[in-house]
Parts: sequence; C-alpha cells; structure tokens
Amino acid sequence: MSTLSPDYDYLCSAVSRLGSEAAFEVLGRARELQAAGRDIVHMEVGEPDFDTPAHIKAAGKAAIDANFTHYAPNAGIMEFRTVIAEYATRFRALAQPYTPDMVVVAPGAKQIIWNLLAALLEPGDEMVYADPAYPTYAAAAGYLGAKAVPVRLLESKNWGLDLDELEAKLSARTKVLVLNSPHNPTGGVLSHGDLAAIAELATRYRFLILTDEIYSRNIYGERFESITQFEELRDRIVVVDGFSKAYAMTGWRLGYCIAPVKIARAATLLANNTYACTSTFVQMAGMAALTGDDAPVVAMNDTFRMRRDRFIAQLNTIPNVSCPMPAGAFYAFPNITAITHDDVALAKYLLEEAGVALLGGSCFGDAGRGYLRLSYANSLQELDRCVERMRAALPNYPN
Repeated sequence: MSTLSPDYDYLCSAVSRLGSEAAFEVLGRARELQAAGRDIVHMEVGEPDFDTPAHIKAAGKAAIDANFTHYAPNAGIMEFRTVIAEYATRFRALAQPYTPDMVVVAPGAKQIIWNLLAALLEPGDEMVYADPAYPTYAAAAGYLGAKAVPVRLLESKNWGLDLDELEAKLSARTKVLVLNSPHNPTGGVLSHGDLAAIAELATRYRFLILTDEIYSRNIYGERFESITQFEELRDRIVVVDGFSKAYAMTGWRLGYCIAPVKIARAATLLANNTYACTSTFVQMAGMAALTGDDAPVVAMNDTFRMRRDRFIAQLNTIPNVSCPMPAGAFYAFPNITAITHDDVALAKYLLEEAGVALLGGSCFGDAGRGYLRLSYANSLQELDRCVERMRAALPNYPN
C-alpha cells in the first residue's frame, strides 16, 4: 500500500524553473482564432517562409531511397562532420582548421545547446547572457541549478552589449558566456569592437564562450563577424549553428556544435544518453546544403533585406512607434514605450483586436520590456497588412 497522499506532486522541482517559448503559445492562440474564422497576420514565429531548396529536398529523398534510414553514430556521420568542419573553417576564415572530432550533430540547435550546457554547468555556476535573449539559454541554466546572469543589450548601441555591466557581473563563478549574433529577438549584430572587448575579458577571466550563430547567414553588412576570429581563444569557444534559418529547414531538425575535443566528447556522450543520433537521411540532406548550390541562400537573404528595408521604414511611420534598423536575422524590435511599458498586454490586444500575431519583448527578458518582436519572414503583402492594422489599432489601445 502506497504511503503517498492522493495529491502528491510527482514532478521534480526543476520543472518549475522552466518557461515555455512564447512564440508557440501565441501561434496556438492565433490558430484558434483562425479556426473560428478570424483573419490573422502571422508575425510571431521565427521561421523562414520559403520552401527548402530543391536540391536539398532531392538529397533527402535520395537518401531515403538509398536506405539511409538506420542508426548513425552519436556524433553524426563522419563524412557530414568533415563537411561541417571544412565549411565552418572556410566561412569564418580561420587560419587553423576545425577537425571532424570537434563536431557534434544534433536534431536542432536547441538540443545541442541543452546538451552543451548540461555538460558544462554545475549547480551554483554562473552563466552570463545577453538580455533580451532566446529563452532556451536561461531555461537550461535554471533547470541545471546554475545561475543565469543577464547583461543588457542597449538600443542606443544598436543592440550591442553594455560592456561595463558585463565586466561588473563577471565573477569567480562565471563559467560560460552565451553570445548570439546576429541576435534573436532584436536583430542586432555585435560590432568588431564589442567582440574584441569580449575576447579581452575572456582572456582575463578565463570563462568559456558559447556563441550561437544560427543566424550567421542572415546578415546585411559586408560580412559575418564571429568571436572565433580571436583564435587565441580557440580552446574556450564553442560554436552552435544549424540549418533551420539559412536553408529554410526548420522541420528537418538539424543543428551542430563545434567545440574543443573534450567538450565535443561530452556532448557526444549526452547524445548517446538522450537522442541517440540525428536522422541519417536528414544528415545527408544537410551535406547537400553545405556542398551544393548556395544561390538559394543568397536569394533568400536578399529577399529578407528588401523586406527589412520596407517594413522598418513603414513601422517608423506609425505614431509612437520607433524601430532601429536590424543588422541581421529577420526580426524587428520596435520600441513602444510611448504607448505602454506592458508589451505583453499590447501584444495580446493586437492579436485579439487587430488580428496581428506578434510577441511582447519581455517574453525574452526584462530588458525587452517596452518592445515588441515581429518576424518579417513573411510576404510584402502581409507585412503591409501588419503595419496598417497596427496603425489603425494602436490609437485605440486602452492605457
């Protein structure tokens, strides 16, 4: 006979420290409204609206027909890991090449971020990260019993880090600094000066850098700059990247990390104990993405640039809305403090009353309060409809 009470809570306490990703919550509500007959403009989910390029789909289909449907090595197919290492070395213009034993393939960048942080963080360790931020970083740290320490990104610096605050918050317990550039949710890109300052702090304080570069192909400047250019930090930099954003492969679930060999082996051990391996035919499609025609990626980014230019200009014509020009990714992060500081309530109002699905900036952290996040991975027609609906609805917002 069990001695547990009928209302015994079987969940572990760590679950209470998890939050959900707001984009999918808003998407769920938006689909409920659509099912009820409402017309909704979708600006909430960070997903390219393009189809996966044809040669990548063909490679995936051919791999299935060739029976690449069985288990793969935990870290990924060696040929694919070799291709990733060569691509990443070339793309980041590194003097010392990456090697396949530094690469671990995963079913999505989110999975490899979780496994990396599980391999790195002890209870009581501190993980420093930019605020606002992709929610996974703080969620993983909190679940693991580590302390997530936010450092503000500054609109006045084009969403660069507050470097004074960063240095002030470093301590003997700082083990990991998480970077994300180009950045979700702001669209900011860390400048060379910011990266150099971070590299100097890393040298002085000897923390590890996890750099999430999933938007590395979604850049509107001359070239992508990575913290990896400071090759003296090579033994303390872990790169996370993947295929969802650049190649419109969100549903394929394919990401990877490049890490010092000891860390890569730990991530492989965690792969062995969690997801086992990434789908084999998906890896073959990823190999085609990196070795095949790059023109579709360039064309998608050119389209994002065109949309960005038009959409940001239009947002800035709405009274009491101001939005800096994003330098990367495909997100607008307008300041709406002239209307309200309760961005979540305003986002809900715009969904329910105007049929525009978007996110409150504080869903990404306290430094996002008073902002909205909109994904411009949508057609020009839908972006125009979004602006006109916001323009009509905002004057009626009940402050």
